[in-house]
Amino acid sequence: MQIQWYPGHMTKAMRMMEENVKLVDAIGYVLDARAPQSCFNPGFVKIVGSRPCVFILNKCDLADPAKVDMWCEYFRRNNMPFVRVTATASKEAAKIVQAFVDVTAHITAKNKAKGVFKPVRCLILGVPNCGKSTIINCLSGRKAVITGDKPGVTKGKQWVRLTNGLELLDTPGTLWSKFEDEVVARRLCFIGSIKDDVVDIEKVALALIAELQNMYPDLLAARYGVEVHGKPPIEVYNAIAARRGFLLRGGEVDYERCAKAVLDDFRKGKTGRITFDVPQA
Repeated sequence: MQIQWYPGHMTKAMRMMEENVKLVDAIGYVLDARAPQSCFNPGFVKIVGSRPCVFILNKCDLADPAKVDMWCEYFRRNNMPFVRVTATASKEAAKIVQAFVDVTAHITAKNKAKGVFKPVRCLILGVPNCGKSTIINCLSGRKAVITGDKPGVTKGKQWVRLTNGLELLDTPGTLWSKFEDEVVARRLCFIGSIKDDVVDIEKVALALIAELQNMYPDLLAARYGVEVHGKPPIEVYNAIAARRGFLLRGGEVDYERCAKAVLDDFRKGKTGRITFDVPQA
């Protein structure tokens, strides 16, 4: 299954970030905790550069706690500042703010010594649908930017000033021009970073079922009440469709409806707390 999605607005977004990064003091790099490795955009390396960076593991309420712990240990071991959050919970704001304060403390101290008092500016970046705008809304305590559960909601840059002296630049979710690793591409489809209408969602759902069979078979079986052990993924797909009544006239499987349901269940956490990626040694 070949997956490529790089619409024109992403090219513009990358240029905009490259132009505006010189205005900021730090980076907030948002990663979906269900597939953190897949969320690392190689195009962001140049943008981040040597600037202080906080890695924000978001959507932890949907992710496998044991694997989130592994990622936290990875970040600690590599001296990479991070926070683990569920951005939809307002109580998480203080953790994120403190992380930005900590990584920019030397900049604030230098400015203070010069008698200069100005807000700390942070650029928030990540792949589509990782929760960047939700994080900014969490920090601001209000709906400061447009959010949605589909990729591509944020189309241009948006500055948001917080009462604690932080200024945040929200940017459009951005992928890279060519996926060399099909596993990464598939997992970005699973978490909704690639629009469903530009891929074959029936094949994406089948791939998701196969990965869940391999990594979380008990969760898959419990969610749908079907046998998954030792079964080909297509048989599991058919069994789920039959169990849920996703059938056309004559008993033919309605693969599209089933695909939408399976993907929706995973994305909303109904299948269970799942993380596909583990940190590389």
